[in-house]
Amino acid sequence: MQEYTGEKIRNVAIVGHGGSGTTSLTEALLYRSGAINRMCKVEDGQTTTDYEPEEIKRGVSVNATLAPVEWNGTKINFIDTPGFADFVAEVKGAFRAVDSALIVVCATSGVQVGTEQCWKLAEEAGLPRFIFVNKMDRENANFDSILGNLRGKFGKKVLPLQLPLGKEADFNGVIDLYKMKAYKANGNGNTEIEIPEEYREAAEAAREQMIEAAVEVDEELMMMYLEGEEISQEDIMKCLIKGIRQAQIFPMLCGSAYKNIGIGRVMDLLIDYTYPAILNDFVVTNKTTGEEEVRDAGAPMAALVFKTTSDPFVGRLSFVRVFSGEIRGDSTVWNSRREQAEGIGKVFTMRGKTQIPMKRIVAGDIGVIAKLQYTATGDTLCDKNNEVEFPVIEFPLPMYTRAIVPKKKGDEDKIMNALNRLMDEDPTIIVTKNTVTKETLISGMGDQHIEIILERMKRKFGVEALLKAPQIEYKETIRASAEVEGKHKKQSGGHGQYGHVKVMIEPMAPGSGYEFVDKIFGGAVPRQYIPAVDKGMQECLLEGPLSGAPVVDIRVTLLDGSYHPVDSSEMAFKMAASIAFKKAMEKCKPVLLEPIYNLNVTCADSMMGDVIGDLNTKRGRVLGMQSIEDGMSVVSAQVPYAEIAEYAVDLRAITQGLGTFEMKFDHYEDVPANIAKKIVEAKAAE
Repeated sequence: MQEYTGEKIRNVAIVGHGGSGTTSLTEALLYRSGAINRMCKVEDGQTTTDYEPEEIKRGVSVNATLAPVEWNGTKINFIDTPGFADFVAEVKGAFRAVDSALIVVCATSGVQVGTEQCWKLAEEAGLPRFIFVNKMDRENANFDSILGNLRGKFGKKVLPLQLPLGKEADFNGVIDLYKMKAYKANGNGNTEIEIPEEYREAAEAAREQMIEAAVEVDEELMMMYLEGEEISQEDIMKCLIKGIRQAQIFPMLCGSAYKNIGIGRVMDLLIDYTYPAILNDFVVTNKTTGEEEVRDAGAPMAALVFKTTSDPFVGRLSFVRVFSGEIRGDSTVWNSRREQAEGIGKVFTMRGKTQIPMKRIVAGDIGVIAKLQYTATGDTLCDKNNEVEFPVIEFPLPMYTRAIVPKKKGDEDKIMNALNRLMDEDPTIIVTKNTVTKETLISGMGDQHIEIILERMKRKFGVEALLKAPQIEYKETIRASAEVEGKHKKQSGGHGQYGHVKVMIEPMAPGSGYEFVDKIFGGAVPRQYIPAVDKGMQECLLEGPLSGAPVVDIRVTLLDGSYHPVDSSEMAFKMAASIAFKKAMEKCKPVLLEPIYNLNVTCADSMMGDVIGDLNTKRGRVLGMQSIEDGMSVVSAQVPYAEIAEYAVDLRAITQGLGTFEMKFDHYEDVPANIAKKIVEAKAAE
């Protein structure tokens, strides 16, 4: 691959709902440009960008994969991204590296859940959006119907720049409305022809709509158009570019990835209607002044690491987008976030898993650096004498948690080492240790995400683990008071054992914990033994009588007791306290407590009834509903954690993947008697 300057580079993320054909389109773009000499299908497991075993096994993209092509003297860095919601972090990272998004829509399915998610993420990232209607050769493919569908979801800014030539099985090319020419497929290419007569009227009407939409972005040209003046091709192009860049126009293209129809025109339009990567300004924080600055490609070197992965043979690979300056091989850069110097060895780009050497990564380009010691996803590489930092990449919080246990005893350290390496690659993985249940917990975006993490652990690090539902942190408390005695008396040869206490045990307010009150007068229990009574009680609190869960929110008052001058000891008084505690728990109406979480669910207004109905079946209390923008609402509720441990999976099913949620622990409440009975019986059986 030859060297390109920033003026001749474009960066485009290919996104869409799973199954819309993002990977197939990427494969077709690679083939059409001559980057590969054979076009493979996803089902065959041999596509350039789906090369990981986990992707081949499932037939879906899991990673954002770089796929640079050369077309008409321009380098286009395509990034093929996953369409499944569990891997949204890959899309968010890619969106920070590119300058536009190519959203793939199936010609038969239209706008789907993943389409809307990608659109929203691209909107948040401020990216111009192109729409490619794929699979136009399929039965029931209908361009006009999809246009109506897109405009219904995303507004009238969706503007066709092409029309299909032929329909369904007879689809064989595209009509370019700007050039008013048809391009008929002829193998790995196309032939320019005049627009067939039967399509001319529709093409002229669509072109008129295109010109109307274009001149709306320029008042002077709009006035000329309304006065009946001819608008030049050059002015139409300038207006289209301006409208696309300012998100006033979303161009709609069409074709078939499998049949390699319309693919070259996609690259032509991406080059023609987008600005070169080098012309895009960017925002950084100046670490010397602490102020935000808008910079351009001529500023000192600044690059963002938008993705990290581990290669078993090469080691850690850092994918970088250089915004200004350049990164050369065999140089040194400064990681401003870690405040560490990083030595650069070789720099290269990657097409799928294939490395392509580069001498340098120039401003506007995307490249890969191997074996950076300190750098992780989201870090900024810059000139040490001009320290800057890019805004952090805001990844979504993980929503699905499992307990992870080694398949073989003694592999705990290996598992933690592997997970730490995988967390470097994927910021949406969080690993924690629950000090109460002693479990190691792994949290991710969903069940498939966690399953793939385990498969990668086995493949990359040779360690196997099992998943199970995390234990729920039940607690116990009391609802009544009792005054009890505990006497421990044992006689054997030599010294015996004697301890005797009289205590009051009573409930306290939720969250109070444990309190010990000493009301001994006259030395009924000698001072040196009182701490032993307190300690004996605290040890008993670790395992309650119902389920073995910790006991909380109780006050123990030591009222009276007696001792033996020879046989009494700290151990005897600890035993007496334990006896008193067990007696008291029989009288104090012990209850089981469960954790209650605040749950905020964001969903479409049309799905709110289903979400609320589901929460009601989960013993949830709906606290309120609030409408937010774009027909979305937030449902706030309090729900027992036991009912929402699998909520990521449940919500996806209810909302077809469109719903998201956040949850946070709030307080403990009594478990209903019928459910508590089952928990106690299960614990007893265990």
